[in-house]
Amino acid sequence: MRFIRERRAADPVPRPPRLRRAGALTVALVTLVAGGVLADRDAVDARAASGGSAVGGHAGHAYALSPEQEAAALELQLAPVRGSEFRADCPSKGRAGDDPIVMWGRPGASHTHEFFGNTTTNAYTDLTSLRAGGTTCNPVADKSAYWVPTLYQNGVAQKPQSVRIYYQGLTDRPNVKPHPQGLRIVVGNPLATSAGQNPAARWNCVGIPAASGDFPVCPAGSKLETYLDFPTCWDGKNLDSPDHKSHMAFGLGGVGGTCPASHPVPVPRLEFLITYDVRGTGLSLAGIRDGANVTTAPGYTFHGDFFNAWDEAELARRVKTCIVDGYICGNDGQPIQQ
Repeated sequence: MRFIRERRAADPVPRPPRLRRAGALTVALVTLVAGGVLADRDAVDARAASGGSAVGGHAGHAYALSPEQEAAALELQLAPVRGSEFRADCPSKGRAGDDPIVMWGRPGASHTHEFFGNTTTNAYTDLTSLRAGGTTCNPVADKSAYWVPTLYQNGVAQKPQSVRIYYQGLTDRPNVKPHPQGLRIVVGNPLATSAGQNPAARWNCVGIPAASGDFPVCPAGSKLETYLDFPTCWDGKNLDSPDHKSHMAFGLGGVGGTCPASHPVPVPRLEFLITYDVRGTGLSLAGIRDGANVTTAPGYTFHGDFFNAWDEAELARRVKTCIVDGYICGNDGQPIQQ
Protein backbone atom coordinates (compact mmCIF):
# COMPACT_ATOMS: atom_id res chain seq x y z
CA MET A 1 0.00 0.00 0.00
CA ARG A 2 1.20 3.50 -0.66
CA PHE A 3 -0.03 6.99 -0.09
CA ILE A 4 -1.47 8.83 -3.08
CA ARG A 5 0.32 11.99 -4.11
CA GLU A 6 -1.60 12.43 -7.36
CA ARG A 7 -5.33 12.46 -8.04
CA ARG A 8 -6.53 8.89 -8.63
CA ALA A 9 -9.74 6.99 -9.11
CA ALA A 10 -9.98 7.07 -5.32
CA ASP A 11 -11.59 10.45 -5.82
CA PRO A 12 -15.19 9.58 -6.79
CA VAL A 13 -15.78 13.00 -8.39
CA PRO A 14 -13.25 13.47 -11.25
CA ARG A 15 -12.48 16.92 -12.61
CA PRO A 16 -13.14 17.81 -16.24
CA PRO A 17 -10.06 17.31 -18.46
CA ARG A 18 -9.59 21.07 -18.91
CA LEU A 19 -8.67 21.25 -15.23
CA ARG A 20 -5.87 18.71 -15.59
CA ARG A 21 -3.66 21.05 -17.58
CA ALA A 22 0.00 20.26 -16.87
CA GLY A 23 3.00 22.52 -16.58
CA ALA A 24 3.81 25.71 -14.71
CA LEU A 25 1.39 28.61 -14.98
CA THR A 26 2.90 32.06 -14.85
CA VAL A 27 1.08 35.38 -15.09
CA ALA A 28 1.71 38.95 -13.97
CA LEU A 29 -1.03 39.66 -11.47
CA VAL A 30 -2.35 42.70 -9.68
CA THR A 31 -4.10 42.06 -6.38
CA LEU A 32 -6.97 43.82 -4.74
CA VAL A 33 -5.60 45.95 -1.91
CA ALA A 34 -7.68 46.85 1.11
CA GLY A 35 -6.79 49.68 3.39
CA GLY A 36 -6.89 49.92 7.15
CA VAL A 37 -9.00 47.94 9.55
CA LEU A 38 -12.27 46.16 9.05
CA ALA A 39 -15.28 48.46 8.96
CA ASP A 40 -18.18 47.62 11.22
CA ARG A 41 -21.43 46.36 9.68
CA ASP A 42 -23.11 49.76 9.72
CA ALA A 43 -20.17 51.34 7.93
CA VAL A 44 -20.18 48.54 5.38
CA ASP A 45 -23.88 49.01 4.71
CA ALA A 46 -23.43 52.77 4.41
CA ARG A 47 -20.67 52.28 1.87
CA ALA A 48 -22.86 49.94 -0.15
CA ALA A 49 -25.76 52.38 -0.11
CA SER A 50 -23.53 55.08 -1.57
CA GLY A 51 -23.02 53.04 -4.75
CA GLY A 52 -19.80 52.19 -6.51
CA SER A 53 -18.30 50.48 -9.48
CA ALA A 54 -20.71 48.98 -11.97
CA VAL A 55 -18.28 46.17 -12.60
CA GLY A 56 -19.65 43.95 -9.90
CA GLY A 57 -21.06 43.54 -6.43
CA HIS A 58 -22.78 41.18 -4.03
CA ALA A 59 -26.31 41.95 -2.90
CA GLY A 60 -25.69 45.67 -3.34
CA HIS A 61 -22.09 45.81 -2.14
CA ALA A 62 -19.93 47.19 -4.93
CA TYR A 63 -16.40 46.18 -5.79
CA ALA A 64 -14.07 46.52 -8.77
CA LEU A 65 -12.17 43.72 -10.48
CA SER A 66 -9.16 44.62 -12.60
CA PRO A 67 -8.40 42.56 -15.72
CA GLU A 68 -5.25 41.34 -13.98
CA GLN A 69 -7.22 40.14 -10.95
CA GLU A 70 -9.64 38.32 -13.23
CA ALA A 71 -6.65 36.70 -14.95
CA ALA A 72 -5.32 35.62 -11.56
CA ALA A 73 -8.60 33.96 -10.68
CA LEU A 74 -8.72 32.18 -14.01
CA GLU A 75 -5.13 30.91 -13.84
CA LEU A 76 -5.61 29.36 -10.42
CA GLN A 77 -9.01 28.04 -11.46
CA LEU A 78 -7.36 26.07 -14.26
CA ALA A 79 -4.53 24.88 -12.04
CA PRO A 80 -3.84 21.16 -11.88
CA VAL A 81 -4.22 19.51 -8.49
CA ARG A 82 -0.76 18.96 -7.05
CA GLY A 83 -1.45 16.06 -4.71
CA SER A 84 -2.04 18.07 -1.55
CA GLU A 85 -5.62 18.44 -0.37
CA PHE A 86 -8.31 17.41 2.08
CA ARG A 87 -12.06 17.60 1.77
CA ALA A 88 -15.43 17.83 3.47
CA ASP A 89 -18.77 16.61 2.11
CA CYS A 90 -21.48 19.02 3.23
CA PRO A 91 -25.06 18.35 2.03
CA SER A 92 -27.54 21.21 1.85
CA LYS A 93 -29.19 22.20 5.12
CA GLY A 94 -31.89 24.20 3.29
CA ARG A 95 -32.43 27.58 1.65
CA ALA A 96 -33.45 31.06 2.79
CA GLY A 97 -33.32 34.68 1.69
CA ASP A 98 -30.51 35.40 4.16
CA ASP A 99 -26.86 36.42 3.84
CA PRO A 100 -25.02 36.63 7.18
CA ILE A 101 -21.91 38.17 5.59
CA VAL A 102 -23.35 40.89 3.34
CA MET A 103 -26.77 41.43 4.96
CA TRP A 104 -26.20 40.49 8.56
CA GLY A 105 -29.25 40.97 10.80
CA ARG A 106 -31.66 41.41 7.87
CA PRO A 107 -33.65 38.18 7.51
CA GLY A 108 -35.27 37.72 4.11
CA ALA A 109 -33.52 40.75 2.60
CA SER A 110 -31.23 38.77 0.29
CA HIS A 111 -31.93 36.70 -2.77
CA THR A 112 -32.37 33.02 -1.94
CA HIS A 113 -29.26 31.06 -1.00
CA GLU A 114 -28.62 27.34 -0.60
CA PHE A 115 -26.75 26.76 2.68
CA PHE A 116 -24.32 23.91 3.40
CA GLY A 117 -22.51 22.88 6.54
CA ASN A 118 -23.52 24.55 9.78
CA THR A 119 -27.15 23.81 10.61
CA THR A 120 -27.77 27.09 12.46
CA THR A 121 -26.83 29.49 9.64
CA ASN A 122 -29.26 32.38 9.25
CA ALA A 123 -29.26 36.18 8.97
CA TYR A 124 -27.91 36.55 12.53
CA THR A 125 -25.07 34.04 12.27
CA ASP A 126 -21.79 34.91 13.96
CA LEU A 127 -18.80 32.87 15.07
CA THR A 128 -20.34 32.16 18.48
CA SER A 129 -23.49 30.67 16.95
CA LEU A 130 -21.48 28.62 14.46
CA ARG A 131 -19.30 27.16 17.21
CA ALA A 132 -22.42 26.12 19.12
CA GLY A 133 -24.20 24.73 16.06
CA GLY A 134 -24.31 21.37 14.38
CA THR A 135 -23.18 20.55 10.86
CA THR A 136 -24.19 18.54 7.80
CA CYS A 137 -20.51 18.06 7.01
CA ASN A 138 -18.42 14.92 7.06
CA PRO A 139 -16.19 15.51 9.04
CA VAL A 140 -18.15 16.98 11.93
CA ALA A 141 -15.06 19.01 12.86
CA ASP A 142 -16.12 21.36 10.05
CA LYS A 143 -18.81 23.66 11.46
CA SER A 144 -18.22 26.28 8.76
CA ALA A 145 -21.09 27.90 6.88
CA TYR A 146 -21.01 27.79 3.08
CA TRP A 147 -23.61 29.15 0.70
CA VAL A 148 -24.36 29.84 -2.98
CA PRO A 149 -27.41 31.19 -4.84
CA THR A 150 -30.23 28.71 -5.31
CA LEU A 151 -30.49 27.01 -8.71
CA TYR A 152 -33.88 26.92 -10.46
CA GLN A 153 -35.17 24.92 -13.40
CA ASN A 154 -38.32 26.28 -14.99
CA GLY A 155 -38.94 28.26 -11.80
CA VAL A 156 -38.61 25.28 -9.44
CA ALA A 157 -35.79 25.35 -6.84
CA GLN A 158 -33.28 22.51 -7.23
CA LYS A 159 -31.50 21.01 -4.24
CA PRO A 160 -27.88 19.99 -4.91
CA GLN A 161 -27.35 16.27 -5.17
CA SER A 162 -23.89 16.54 -3.62
CA VAL A 163 -21.59 19.24 -2.26
CA ARG A 164 -17.88 18.57 -1.81
CA ILE A 165 -15.57 21.22 -0.36
CA TYR A 166 -11.88 20.85 -1.27
CA TYR A 167 -9.00 22.52 0.57
CA GLN A 168 -5.94 22.46 -1.71
CA GLY A 169 -2.30 23.51 -1.58
CA LEU A 170 -1.67 25.65 -4.67
CA THR A 171 0.18 28.75 -3.47
CA ASP A 172 3.46 28.48 -1.48
CA ARG A 173 2.43 25.00 -0.31
CA PRO A 174 5.21 24.43 2.29
CA ASN A 175 4.11 27.55 4.16
CA VAL A 176 0.31 27.25 3.94
CA LYS A 177 -1.50 28.26 7.14
CA PRO A 178 -5.03 27.32 8.25
CA HIS A 179 -7.81 29.79 7.59
CA PRO A 180 -8.35 31.68 10.87
CA GLN A 181 -11.61 31.01 12.70
CA GLY A 182 -14.17 33.66 11.81
CA LEU A 183 -12.70 34.40 8.37
CA ARG A 184 -15.39 35.48 5.91
CA ILE A 185 -14.94 35.48 2.13
CA VAL A 186 -17.18 36.18 -0.86
CA VAL A 187 -16.13 35.16 -4.39
CA GLY A 188 -17.85 35.76 -7.73
CA ASN A 189 -19.85 38.56 -9.34
CA PRO A 190 -23.66 38.40 -8.96
CA LEU A 191 -24.09 41.60 -10.97
CA ALA A 192 -22.19 40.33 -14.02
CA THR A 193 -23.80 41.13 -17.36
CA SER A 194 -21.64 38.67 -19.31
CA ALA A 195 -19.57 35.58 -18.60
CA GLY A 196 -16.41 37.63 -19.08
CA GLN A 197 -17.23 39.72 -16.01
CA ASN A 198 -17.16 36.73 -13.68
CA PRO A 199 -14.25 34.32 -14.07
CA ALA A 200 -15.45 32.50 -10.94
CA ALA A 201 -18.54 31.12 -12.70
CA ARG A 202 -17.80 27.71 -14.22
CA TRP A 203 -20.39 25.14 -15.30
CA ASN A 204 -20.14 21.82 -17.09
CA CYS A 205 -21.98 18.53 -17.56
CA VAL A 206 -20.67 15.45 -15.76
CA GLY A 207 -18.69 13.34 -18.19
CA ILE A 208 -18.38 16.10 -20.80
CA PRO A 209 -15.07 18.02 -20.90
CA ALA A 210 -16.30 21.42 -22.11
CA ALA A 211 -17.00 24.05 -19.46
CA SER A 212 -18.41 27.57 -19.71
CA GLY A 213 -19.38 30.58 -17.65
CA ASP A 214 -23.07 30.10 -18.38
CA PHE A 215 -25.34 27.07 -18.14
CA PRO A 216 -24.65 24.25 -20.60
CA VAL A 217 -27.49 22.07 -21.84
CA CYS A 218 -26.70 18.72 -20.26
CA PRO A 219 -28.00 15.67 -22.16
CA ALA A 220 -29.82 12.65 -20.80
CA GLY A 221 -27.50 10.53 -18.71
CA SER A 222 -25.47 13.50 -17.48
CA LYS A 223 -25.83 16.02 -14.65
CA LEU A 224 -25.02 19.67 -14.10
CA GLU A 225 -22.02 20.57 -11.94
CA THR A 226 -20.15 23.70 -10.96
CA TYR A 227 -16.75 24.52 -9.47
CA LEU A 228 -16.14 27.68 -7.45
CA ASP A 229 -12.59 28.64 -6.41
CA PHE A 230 -11.53 31.03 -3.64
CA PRO A 231 -8.34 33.15 -3.27
CA THR A 232 -5.20 31.66 -1.74
CA CYS A 233 -3.62 34.59 0.14
CA TRP A 234 -4.80 36.46 3.28
CA ASP A 235 -3.67 39.87 4.51
CA GLY A 236 -2.95 38.36 7.94
CA LYS A 237 -5.04 40.96 9.80
CA ASN A 238 -8.67 41.25 8.76
CA LEU A 239 -11.31 38.55 9.05
CA ASP A 240 -13.47 40.51 6.61
CA SER A 241 -13.32 43.70 4.54
CA PRO A 242 -15.91 46.21 3.34
CA ASP A 243 -16.33 44.42 -0.01
CA HIS A 244 -15.80 40.99 1.65
CA LYS A 245 -12.98 40.32 -0.83
CA SER A 246 -10.11 42.76 -0.41
CA HIS A 247 -8.59 41.06 2.64
CA MET A 248 -7.89 38.15 0.26
CA ALA A 249 -5.88 37.90 -2.98
CA PHE A 250 -4.89 35.34 -5.58
CA GLY A 251 -1.30 34.11 -5.45
CA LEU A 252 1.38 35.41 -7.80
CA GLY A 253 2.96 33.16 -10.39
CA GLY A 254 0.35 30.44 -10.75
CA VAL A 255 0.76 27.00 -9.19
CA GLY A 256 3.59 26.93 -6.69
CA GLY A 257 3.78 30.72 -6.69
CA THR A 258 3.91 33.07 -3.74
CA CYS A 259 1.63 35.57 -2.06
CA PRO A 260 1.96 39.32 -2.67
CA ALA A 261 3.45 41.48 0.07
CA SER A 262 0.03 43.03 0.74
CA HIS A 263 -1.44 39.58 1.46
CA PRO A 264 1.53 37.56 2.78
CA VAL A 265 -0.21 34.56 4.36
CA PRO A 266 -0.82 31.56 2.06
CA VAL A 267 -3.99 29.60 2.86
CA PRO A 268 -5.56 26.54 1.22
CA ARG A 269 -7.37 27.11 -2.07
CA LEU A 270 -11.01 26.51 -1.13
CA GLU A 271 -13.05 24.93 -3.95
CA PHE A 272 -16.76 24.08 -4.01
CA LEU A 273 -17.76 21.17 -6.28
CA ILE A 274 -21.55 21.09 -6.47
CA THR A 275 -23.52 18.56 -8.52
CA TYR A 276 -27.21 18.91 -9.42
CA ASP A 277 -29.31 16.05 -10.76
CA VAL A 278 -30.70 18.23 -13.55
CA ARG A 279 -30.25 18.40 -17.32
CA GLY A 280 -31.75 20.27 -20.22
CA THR A 281 -32.83 23.89 -20.43
CA GLY A 282 -34.77 26.35 -18.26
CA LEU A 283 -31.99 26.95 -15.73
CA SER A 284 -31.53 30.15 -13.71
CA LEU A 285 -30.16 31.40 -10.38
CA ALA A 286 -31.42 33.46 -7.51
CA GLY A 287 -29.75 36.83 -7.79
CA ILE A 288 -30.08 40.57 -8.32
CA ARG A 289 -31.30 42.23 -11.50
CA ASP A 290 -31.92 45.98 -11.64
CA GLY A 291 -31.66 46.20 -7.86
CA ALA A 292 -34.32 43.57 -7.16
CA ASN A 293 -34.01 40.00 -5.84
CA VAL A 294 -35.02 37.56 -8.56
CA THR A 295 -34.94 33.86 -9.41
CA THR A 296 -34.08 34.45 -13.09
CA ALA A 297 -30.39 35.44 -12.96
CA PRO A 298 -28.09 33.83 -15.58
CA GLY A 299 -25.45 31.24 -14.80
CA TYR A 300 -22.59 33.71 -15.17
CA THR A 301 -23.73 35.49 -11.98
CA PHE A 302 -22.75 32.51 -9.80
CA HIS A 303 -21.00 33.36 -6.53
CA GLY A 304 -20.35 31.86 -3.11
CA ASP A 305 -19.61 32.60 0.54
CA PHE A 306 -17.47 31.00 3.25
CA PHE A 307 -17.60 31.67 7.01
CA ASN A 308 -14.91 29.57 8.72
CA ALA A 309 -15.80 27.72 11.91
CA TRP A 310 -13.60 24.63 11.65
CA ASP A 311 -12.33 23.16 14.90
CA GLU A 312 -8.98 24.95 15.03
CA ALA A 313 -6.87 21.95 16.07
CA GLU A 314 -8.41 19.66 13.44
CA LEU A 315 -8.01 22.24 10.66
CA ALA A 316 -4.38 22.82 11.63
CA ARG A 317 -3.71 19.08 11.65
CA ARG A 318 -5.20 18.61 8.18
CA VAL A 319 -3.28 21.54 6.73
CA LYS A 320 -0.02 20.07 8.04
CA THR A 321 -0.73 16.41 7.25
CA CYS A 322 -2.39 16.82 3.85
CA ILE A 323 -1.23 20.11 2.32
CA VAL A 324 2.19 20.89 3.76
CA ASP A 325 3.26 17.22 3.66
CA GLY A 326 1.77 16.83 0.17
CA TYR A 327 -0.90 14.13 0.35
CA ILE A 328 -4.46 13.72 -0.87
CA CYS A 329 -6.55 13.02 2.22
CA GLY A 330 -10.03 11.65 2.71
CA ASN A 331 -12.79 13.02 4.92
CA ASP A 332 -10.97 11.75 8.00
CA GLY A 333 -7.98 13.98 7.23
CA GLN A 334 -5.68 11.01 6.70
CA PRO A 335 -3.75 10.25 3.48
CA ILE A 336 -5.65 7.96 1.14
CA GLN A 337 -3.89 4.62 0.60
CA GLN A 338 -3.91 2.12 -2.24
